[in-house]
Amino acid sequence: MSGFVEKPEAVEVPGLTHLHTGKVRDLYQNADGDLVMVASDRMSAYDWVLPTEIPDKGRVLTQLSLWWFDQLADLVPHHVLSTDLPPGAPADWAGRTTVCTSLAMVPVECVARGYLTGSGLAEYQQTRTVCGLALPEGLADGSELPGPIFTPATKAAVGEHDENVPYEEVARQVGAEVAAQLRQTTLAVYGRARDIARERGIVLADTKFEFGFDGERRLTLADEVLTPDSSRFWPADEWQPGRAQPSFDKQYVRDWLTSPASGWDRKSEQPPPPLPQETVEQTRAKYIEAYERLTGLPWS
Repeated sequence: MSGFVEKPEAVEVPGLTHLHTGKVRDLYQNADGDLVMVASDRMSAYDWVLPTEIPDKGRVLTQLSLWWFDQLADLVPHHVLSTDLPPGAPADWAGRTTVCTSLAMVPVECVARGYLTGSGLAEYQQTRTVCGLALPEGLADGSELPGPIFTPATKAAVGEHDENVPYEEVARQVGAEVAAQLRQTTLAVYGRARDIARERGIVLADTKFEFGFDGERRLTLADEVLTPDSSRFWPADEWQPGRAQPSFDKQYVRDWLTSPASGWDRKSEQPPPPLPQETVEQTRAKYIEAYERLTGLPWS
């Protein structure tokens, strides 16, 4: 069992039609047919959307995504049309709302990995492959790969795991031409972002992108991009293969949930408990630190 511990009620805004409540984002459509995407402060872990929010998380995700879209604009178009607040929207939507082109989304999570960890490490330890791609012997948790690899996954519903799939399965689902375009664009964007992050003392271990096609059939970068929710960022000066790496993400949340202090059994059907204030503050600080180090801008 998993999903929302407490599923929030959709906010009603005149002129907007509520489409979907996701783990973190709420999606609406305006009268022009554009998508209105609102990033909440919700936190998910272990396939649960937790009952405790992380203050400022939605704004960090939105502002960092907007910064990255600008850095990548010459490589791939993005879906953002405006950051203006829709008329009648709640004041607390400010800074975490984007009005976006409605796209025909590709049903694939486009994952790029430059380092071995997470589900990729688990597969490698069993088969010496990741998504069917053979890798050298002797790699450990946190090892840099010989070169970045494209390791797609199928998109899962709230409360379910995305599932890693071979490239051939993506080609079967969306066609060989689109699959090749996804792989090429994913690796190009990852390469640009990896180099930018490296200049700022951060290792971009892996990340996932979502793409769709606009009305002119242009492949377009969508959703969030290169945030601590969609990426593994590690401090470069602490990177050491062979162990779990310190990271700029929800690791404080995961650590507390699996600690004796939480009293929660991941394997049970019971929902996770509320987070303690210290864990909330530590996690918020990590998200803000990631924003400031990557962009060079002070958080406000």
